[in-house]
Amino acid sequence: MDPVLSSEALAKLRRPRPYPAVSLVMPTHRREPDNAQDPVRLRNLLSAAEKALTGDPDVPRERRLDILDQLSRAAAEVDLAHAEDGLVIYAAQGEHQVWSLPRSVPERVVLSDTFLTRNLVAARAAEQPYWALAVAADRVSLWSGDPERATEAARDGFPRTRGLEDPDAERKERIGDLPSTFQDEATRQFLREAHEGLRGVLASEPRPLYVIGSAAALALLEELGPLAPGTVTVPHGGLADGPAAAVHAAVEPSRAARAAAAVTALSAELDAARGRREFAGGIDEVWRAAKEGRARLVAVEDDYRTVVREEGDHLEPAEAGDAGARDDMVDEIVERALDTGAEVRFVPGGTLDGRGRIAAVLRY
Repeated sequence: MDPVLSSEALAKLRRPRPYPAVSLVMPTHRREPDNAQDPVRLRNLLSAAEKALTGDPDVPRERRLDILDQLSRAAAEVDLAHAEDGLVIYAAQGEHQVWSLPRSVPERVVLSDTFLTRNLVAARAAEQPYWALAVAADRVSLWSGDPERATEAARDGFPRTRGLEDPDAERKERIGDLPSTFQDEATRQFLREAHEGLRGVLASEPRPLYVIGSAAALALLEELGPLAPGTVTVPHGGLADGPAAAVHAAVEPSRAARAAAAVTALSAELDAARGRREFAGGIDEVWRAAKEGRARLVAVEDDYRTVVREEGDHLEPAEAGDAGARDDMVDEIVERALDTGAEVRFVPGGTLDGRGRIAAVLRY
């Protein structure tokens, strides 16, 4: 997936297009021998899209040719050698996008007046993204991270840099020989501006925040005022320039501890909701609650997928390929829940044993 799948990016993807907006979705594989099937599946999916476009009388010839060209360009950008667990291709008149997802998706071709975004929405929710700010006397960098990786984010004025009068100051600061650097007014002003810039990032894209730096850098930032509730500091100098793997490694122990504590608190919250009779468990109950806007919080095991079909006001188990079978209902529930203002949390497999692998705390 792109380093930052922001709310703004999702909003742009979800706006209506002139018919048809084409969505191609398929599972991919990270390792041999399973990944050998991915190029064949992609070719077959592209052929299915071409057949659907050609056979649709509502698609004008000029638009069809344009979209087929966009699909061809998108296919050329796909890097199956570095595939994750899912691939989404969007193509419409004059545009195309390719997204690689760290979450499995069902295979399908959809022609509509909007792109099919529920798989991106669910993948984004499952990502558990965070921001990391790496601080040095002459550089402050912003990183977008998740449980698998960290990627430097160039936005809102980041990375921020400045020159140091002492040409050896950066090396000294990294090894702790320059405690006075964080006492001079120029450094304070530099970090004050970074502090304000980060507040803007957090306002537009709230996430858990980790601040990485030497003890002197962290102390100065603390003097400048709070950044966000729950901010975690990571005492580790020398990472303002990365590399990405080192930033991820520095944050990961704190992120994992926070995630484990959140799962424990979530389990207690679900038990309390059951006692208040504000609980829904299992895909049928949670689907109805999400559809009606009654879900305040939805918890999903991150490897949970199931095939169902709608029978009146209920969901019934189904087999893939059955008439009316739906194999992305979990992702649809996630999208519906987020659209109605609910919080969605993905948890490790087995966390929701006895609760149907998906559960909700209800508003009423």
